Amino acid sequence: MKVRVGINGYGTIGKRVACAVAAQDDMELIGVTKTRPSYEARLASAEGHPLYVAQQEQAAAFEKDGLKVEGTLEDLLSRVDIIVDATPGGVGEIYKDLYEKAGVKAIFQGGEEHGLAGVSFNAYANYKEAWGAKFARVVSCNTTGLVRTLFPLDKIIGIEKVSATIVRRGADPGDSKGSALNSLEPSLKLPTHHGPDVQTIMPWIGITTMAVKTPTTLMHMHCIIADLKKETKERDVLDVWNNVPRVRMVSGKHGIRGTANIMDYAKDLNRKRGDFMEIAVWQDGVRVVGNTLYYYQAVHQESDVVPENIDCIRAMMKLEPDAMRSIQKTDKSLGIGK
Repeated sequence: MKVRVGINGYGTIGKRVACAVAAQDDMELIGVTKTRPSYEARLASAEGHPLYVAQQEQAAAFEKDGLKVEGTLEDLLSRVDIIVDATPGGVGEIYKDLYEKAGVKAIFQGGEEHGLAGVSFNAYANYKEAWGAKFARVVSCNTTGLVRTLFPLDKIIGIEKVSATIVRRGADPGDSKGSALNSLEPSLKLPTHHGPDVQTIMPWIGITTMAVKTPTTLMHMHCIIADLKKETKERDVLDVWNNVPRVRMVSGKHGIRGTANIMDYAKDLNRKRGDFMEIAVWQDGVRVVGNTLYYYQAVHQESDVVPENIDCIRAMMKLEPDAMRSIQKTDKSLGIGK
């Protein structure tokens, strides 16, 4: 019997998770919620996803625009086993009591605090921690990117400490606000929240982070310095990542010199919405000097957390006890790694 899944919020992350759920053979997408009849609500309807509204008074606007509404969020909760909360950061906390009252498990996103769920999730690093959990939180796009490359390095080679600078996009491509058009904006609250967020999954690691907001919408870039526990060759580091799912090596020598090239590459791979769910690491930008590793990686902020949500559903619903089998199943269904 398939697990019944609902999505509360059909924006940047929600619409991607909805499509990913629909691609799984052990899950059924019951419906998605919107608060207004936007183009995304029309997209959901066109893709065959049943539409629900957050509150009953919102239904009239949908019906006026010719969009069929199946009911309210409470109705959706009565029909699902688990809800993926993809509402804007900070909003999930408002809904937690409603989920709990309905007796439905819930996955929150990285915009919420770790304490809201008590479990922060990355499939490769701590799949078992979410096993059967009532609530879990898939960490943010940047934290997902950092954990994807740091966890396997620490597991195989060992890491003493990490310093990372997040060169972050100013806004998502579809946003018309949030990004200065001609400015580099440093985060003046230091160190930034990214390091402590990594520690919700890897509490033993010493990590500090800085961030700079840039006038681009495509991807984030991370400039990472890691002090390793032993002298290591660059080839050994690359071998670690070559054996890790959802990390993809790219090369400036092959024409991938920046984030625009990566996003163009995603389109050439026929990825849905042009998404690049792996973390891209420049293999010719990896250097080891003594015990110190330097490298660059790029994070597609719109999509890298999507497969993590799918694996989190499997762990929480006890569908697949083996993390790697779940990851492989998810990646195959989404075309990751091709």
